Amino acid sequence: MPGYTTDKEDYLVRLRRIEGQVRGLQRMVDADTYCIDILTQISSVTRALQKVAIGLLDDHMETCVRSAVAQGEAAGSEKIAEAMAAVERLVRS
Repeated sequence: MPGYTTDKEDYLVRLRRIEGQVRGLQRMVDADTYCIDILTQISSVTRALQKVAIGLLDDHMETCVRSAVAQGEAAGSEKIAEAMAAVERLVRS
């Protein structure tokens, strides 16, 4: 079971809101909205996605990684490496 299961509905609400923001961006471009206003909205969408990502990472650490560490050093090390790779991807984006 994924670590985010208990927060699944919250994540879905957030992602639907982000989806609406992206549709709003499309309308802004279609309406020839001022560039800086579009960039401001893109920044807002980016921050919202980052909050979802951080929440998912936190859930992963609290459930999946914690469980793997309890199973032993090998399983724990593998999950920690997996989590760190995810963090590296997030930092690069």
